[in-house]
Amino acid sequence: MDITSAKYLKAKDDNATTIADSDNQAIIAVIDGIPMTVPLSTNNRHYIEIMRQVAAGELTIAEAN
Repeated sequence: MDITSAKYLKAKDDNATTIADSDNQAIIAVIDGIPMTVPLSTNNRHYIEIMRQVAAGELTIAEAN
């Protein structure tokens, strides 16, 4: 898989006062030229590959805005 960008996506929950108080919900990534939203799930093949590349120092996941 060719992952050219990855950035966390946060979702504001009802108890959070700001988006910064919310948890990461997913990763917005471009994989093989296709933009996609990748759930933070160890059952997802894209997430597994993103985390493998991060561990290998080949990819950095940008923080959410």
